[in-house]
Amino acid sequence: MGLTYREAGVDIDAQDRALARIKELAKGTFTEGVLSEIGSFGGLFTLAPQDPTSPVLVASADGVGTKLKVAQLAGVHHTVGEDLVNHCVNDILVQGARPLFFLDYLACGKLDPQVTVAVVEGIARGCRQHGCALLGGETAEMPGFYQPGEYDLAGFIVGVAQRRQLLSPQKVQVGDRLVALPSSGLHTNGYSLARKVFFERLGLDVDSYVPELGRTVGEELLSVHRSYFQAVWPLVERGLVKAAAHITGGGIVDNLPRALPRELGAEIHLRSWDVPPVFRLIQRAGQVPEEDMRRTFNLGVGMILVVGEQHLGEVLAHLVPFGPGWLLGSVVEGPGVRFVEGGRG
Repeated sequence: MGLTYREAGVDIDAQDRALARIKELAKGTFTEGVLSEIGSFGGLFTLAPQDPTSPVLVASADGVGTKLKVAQLAGVHHTVGEDLVNHCVNDILVQGARPLFFLDYLACGKLDPQVTVAVVEGIARGCRQHGCALLGGETAEMPGFYQPGEYDLAGFIVGVAQRRQLLSPQKVQVGDRLVALPSSGLHTNGYSLARKVFFERLGLDVDSYVPELGRTVGEELLSVHRSYFQAVWPLVERGLVKAAAHITGGGIVDNLPRALPRELGAEIHLRSWDVPPVFRLIQRAGQVPEEDMRRTFNLGVGMILVVGEQHLGEVLAHLVPFGPGWLLGSVVEGPGVRFVEGGRG
């Protein structure tokens, strides 16, 4: 029997229904300084709403999800903090912002000082790599709420952007090109399904070596969520990117439309990239339907940039040392994401 993300415990459709109501509740709190709607990768706020030259604060919050379960099984805690920072940095980067400061929240049943220090070391490393200050956070000890050895982790980032540099769906038009950057693995999404496949269907553990992957299950699943800041920020500063999408939970199908006007969609060329082995292994072993794979995992595409045709060559040339990037598809009439056979172009 084939597995789906819902059967693994995550119902994306239910999340979408809840988000619709949450948007209504949040909108009722908006003040004059709010420049964005709920549902963007990062929230926008300005202290001077009437001044078009005023800087804009961009904020986002996220977690590491059940990737933490893998870290706890493997006893490897020094990378999940870096995962957290990189995820949050990417979420404000696609709004056109650079990071300023970061706060963390770590909750556990009983504090293990060595584990806590290892987690925060990863957070600090991620912050240093982005010139981002770790201002502080909260460590909560909640006996009885978490099982022994379990902990949860969340992060909160604030960055800054110039209004003229903000990336926005409003700048996108039909014919714009979609440039992809490779992921470093699952990043921080789809782990409920991945764990079910590796640990239940295949009966493996974190130390099991998988020839198809060329490393152990733990090494594959704990690959650090890639940051795209060094690759993309220079393009933002030069005005070569119109909009961008961080491909997280929901995959290309749910995340790319967040970077496009409601009336426009995307055509994705399936033969423009090779899906990494880990995703094909999960699909085959779990008999996961293609549609569910596309809505659960990044499938090797970690970020998508929307660029004008006239800047395509310059953007691709810049990205050569960072992946490189590749031409994934184009912006088309009509909403939604369509996957079509085709190569680069």
